[in-house]
Amino acid sequence: PIFGFSLSSSIQKMPPKPNNQEPTIVKLKVVGGVAGNPGALAPKLGPLGLPPRKIADDIARETKDWAGLRVSVKLSVLNRVATISVIPSASALVVKALAEGPRPKGSAENPTLHDGNLTLDDIIAIAKIMRKRSLARHMSGTVKEILGTALSVGCTVEGQDPRDVQDQIDDGEIEIEDYEAPEDEEEE
Repeated sequence: PIFGFSLSSSIQKMPPKPNNQEPTIVKLKVVGGVAGNPGALAPKLGPLGLPPRKIADDIARETKDWAGLRVSVKLSVLNRVATISVIPSASALVVKALAEGPRPKGSAENPTLHDGNLTLDDIIAIAKIMRKRSLARHMSGTVKEILGTALSVGCTVEGQDPRDVQDQIDDGEIEIEDYEAPEDEEEE
């Protein structure tokens, strides 16, 4: 050993080659409809043999429906071919349901609030999309999670504060029928 280090431990091996039969998953958070900085994508995509500029343009094309909203994107890379899927968050779904269009970003002291009104059917439709990722045992719990998101976004539900709708669900005035999300063949 030289200075307490053995030479054999300082020699690094190359990482194993990826298995070409199973896809490599890369998850990114992007602003919808905007081609991101390829320099930021290069460290993640370079080792997979993908051109960052082309992937950034593909992501912008796939997320054009979510223009101005931050959404997660999942890249499945198999044999140097990337398939892109959008994984929207609850807040992105609520803002999209408001159909306000892109808005300027607020600051920490002055956040951008969305002043709109959603119907309970809109909230239930969003809850059905998010049900698979929810930790609630029942659909009513998932609906209440989405109502909390609507509160934080700043909109009302059926002309009421979302907390009042949550209380009505707790009191049994509003019945939410149970719903289980269909199982996918792959886990998120």
